Amino acid sequence: MSVLNPEIEYAERSLIKSFQEKRLVETLEYLSISSDYYKSVFRDYHIDVKSIQSLEDLIKIPVTTKDDLAKHNQSFVCVSQEKIIDYITTSGTVGDPVSLMMTDGDLERLAYNEAISFEVAGCSSSDIIQLTTTIDKRFMAGMAYFLGARKLGAGIIRVGAGMPELQWDSILRFKPTVLIAVPSFILKLIEYAQKNDIDFRSSAVKKVICIGEPIRNVNFEFNTLGSKITEAWPVELYSTYASTEMATAFTECKHGAGGHHHPELIILEFLDDQNNTVEHNMPGEVTITTLGVEGMPLLRYKTGDICYHYEEKCACGRSTTRLGPVIGRKNQMIKYKGTTLFPSSIHEVLNSVAEIESYLIEVSTNEIGTDHILVKLSTKSSVNERFEKELKDHFRAKLRVAPDIYIIDKMLLQSIQYPESSRKPILFIDKRTEAHNID
Repeated sequence: MSVLNPEIEYAERSLIKSFQEKRLVETLEYLSISSDYYKSVFRDYHIDVKSIQSLEDLIKIPVTTKDDLAKHNQSFVCVSQEKIIDYITTSGTVGDPVSLMMTDGDLERLAYNEAISFEVAGCSSSDIIQLTTTIDKRFMAGMAYFLGARKLGAGIIRVGAGMPELQWDSILRFKPTVLIAVPSFILKLIEYAQKNDIDFRSSAVKKVICIGEPIRNVNFEFNTLGSKITEAWPVELYSTYASTEMATAFTECKHGAGGHHHPELIILEFLDDQNNTVEHNMPGEVTITTLGVEGMPLLRYKTGDICYHYEEKCACGRSTTRLGPVIGRKNQMIKYKGTTLFPSSIHEVLNSVAEIESYLIEVSTNEIGTDHILVKLSTKSSVNERFEKELKDHFRAKLRVAPDIYIIDKMLLQSIQYPESSRKPILFIDKRTEAHNID
C-alpha cells in the first residue's frame, strides 16, 4: 500500500471514530487558545471545551456560517502574520467571497490531501497531469492540484483555464494521461478537436478528474453532461467535491459510488435547517470541522451544499463515508410555481438539448414577491418559435414547470458568463439578493 494511502481510511468505522475524537480534542484545545472568534463562542455559550470528548458532543457547539466567516474574518486567524504564507479568497458560490490565510503547514496539508485524492482516482507517479484550472487570482484549487501532483511525483503541465488550441498543443506535445478540468470545458475541447481534425480519441489522455460541475445523478449514473463526454471520448471520468474553506477534497474511486472522506483531515456532519443530524437516507447540509489546520481552522462550518451520504464499505476497500453529488446549494433553492428546484435540475434539462450552445439562468423576484426564472441561451444554429415551445414542453416533462426563455447572441451571452473577475463561467445569477452566484 502506498505511503500516501493512509491506513485509517481502510480501518473499521469504530477505529475511525476513536481516531477522529482524539483529533477533535486537540483541535478544540488549539481553538480555545488561538482563535479569537471561537474563544468568544465558547465564552458566550458557556462551553467547557474539555467536556467535548466525542463526535456526539459536537451538538453542544453552535454551527459556524459563511456569514460568520465573512463578518468576523480576521478573528478566525490563529497565527501571527509572519506565519501566513498564502492568501486566498473563495469563489463566491453562495455569496460574497471571503478570505482565507494558510501557513506553510496548511500548504503541506493541502498537498497531502490532493495527493491521496489523486491516488483514490488511481493516479500515480507515472502519470502526467495537465491542469486546465487557473493557479492565479487567489484561487486555491489550481494550487492544490499542483502541490498534490508534485507530492505524488507525477508530471505536471500548467496550461490554465480556457485556450482549447493551447490545451491540444500540450496534449499532443507532452502526452498527458490525466486532465483536471471543468466537465463543460471537456465538451469544448472535444468540439475544437472535431473542427480541427484532431484524433482526440487516440490521445494519451485516459482519465479526467472533474471539478466544479456534477457529472453524476444521485443514483451515481452519469448525468447528461457526463454521458455526453463519455459517449464522444472513451475516457474515465472521476467526480470530485471540495470547497476552499475545508481545504479537503472528496474524490471518487474507480467504482464511481461517491467521493471518499479523508478522516484524518476533516470531521463530517450532515444537518437539517434546525442543525439536527439527518438520517442516512436523507439529504443534509455538509457541515465540516477541519483537522490539522493552523491558519484558519473551522468548527462545525455549514458549507451550504446539500448532499446524500453513504456509510457502507466501498468495493475499493475504504470504509470511510462517501459523499454523493451536490443536489443543490441551500442559498440557491428556488420556489417556482409551487415547485422547489435547484439550478442543477435546470442544468440537466438544458445540457440534454443538442441545439443549445451556451446558457445562463437568472432568478429574480417578480411583482407579486415570488421567484421568477429566466433562461438566456444561445443556439448552434438559427431556431424558430417551435424550438422555444418544444424546450418549454421538455422542461414541463422533466420538472413540471417551465421557465421563461430568451435567446440571445452567443458573444453577448459569453460576455456575461466570463467577466474578468470570475475564475469559473457564470451559469447562475441570483438577482433576489443582487448577489452574483457562480455555479
